[in-house]
Amino acid sequence: MSFTIYVRMKKPGRGMSRDLPPVPFVLEERPATVRRLLLDLTELGVRDYNERKDEGQLLPFLTREEISTQALRGKVAFGAHTGEKALLHKALENTIQCFEDGIYRVFAGDEELTGLEDAIPWKDDLIFTFIRLVMLSG
Repeated sequence: MSFTIYVRMKKPGRGMSRDLPPVPFVLEERPATVRRLLLDLTELGVRDYNERKDEGQLLPFLTREEISTQALRGKVAFGAHTGEKALLHKALENTIQCFEDGIYRVFAGDEELTGLEDAIPWKDDLIFTFIRLVMLSG
């Protein structure tokens, strides 16, 4: 049995106010906590990345829709991947550490999820929003 969630990914800046279309992600089951959500999404991302490397699809073509979506985000790229396969255990550790360090924030609808053990407030048509914060220096 699988479960589909919808996620918007944003970062502060020029395109922040634009409404990006949510991207569907198919998980094996509905996550109960923020930790499980983050780990499941990370595992899915690592698996997808490594499968594309195995298939030799390192420079995928872009559809008109992908170009439009990326343009809204302020950058259009092929997503070229070089180097080694992603290591799942390192990606999982990084995901949790970045959440704990406040590198990104997670919202379920309009509600910010601030703790890893927070329960996800499931309701119909729930869309998650991930906001990557950009740290300034100097």
